[in-house]
Amino acid sequence: MKKTQNKETTEQQILDAAKTVFQAKGMDGARMQEIADEAGINKAMLHYYYRSKEILFEAVFKSAFLLLAPQLNAVLNDDSSIEEKIKNFTFNYVSFMMKHPYLPNFIIQELNRKEDFILKLKENTGFPNLEKFKTKVESEVSQGILNPIEADQLFVNIIALNIFPFLGKPLIKAFADKDDKAFQEFVDCRKTEVANFIINSIKRH
Repeated sequence: MKKTQNKETTEQQILDAAKTVFQAKGMDGARMQEIADEAGINKAMLHYYYRSKEILFEAVFKSAFLLLAPQLNAVLNDDSSIEEKIKNFTFNYVSFMMKHPYLPNFIIQELNRKEDFILKLKENTGFPNLEKFKTKVESEVSQGILNPIEADQLFVNIIALNIFPFLGKPLIKAFADKDDKAFQEFVDCRKTEVANFIINSIKRH
């Protein structure tokens, strides 16, 4: 039992260290030796657990995604209105990404590197399901609560407006002349700004 606990502890140390290094250096800039040093282990032990940087990066992503997916699923599949879903989804998504800012770029990198990456993720139980969201959108459109819009289009709009600041951080900082602190404040405001913008565009007045 002690060996199992030690193994689990070491794996978690590695994942925590990798997250720290990946956030600071990115996928390309990170080195396995740096991750081993951060975790307080030698490089040989790191390679025993994770044979390559890519495998480790994927493990870090999956561990974080499996924390996010249940939150998103809960919002998409509860009985709340579309307005409440948009508010809750945006708040949860932006809050999570502020803690894991490496994830959006990693998703894009992985999708470009391996097209079946997202299909493998879908095999995990808890991957966000849009069926109830779609049904709710159709219902509120038919009731005249929302302007006509396809649920898929609405969901992509929500994702795009939420994810871009994390993908385009250098661009936004340059255009808006923001330092790191100001950028964080800007992103924090997105928790409500995005939701209000989308709701105002789709809600029938």
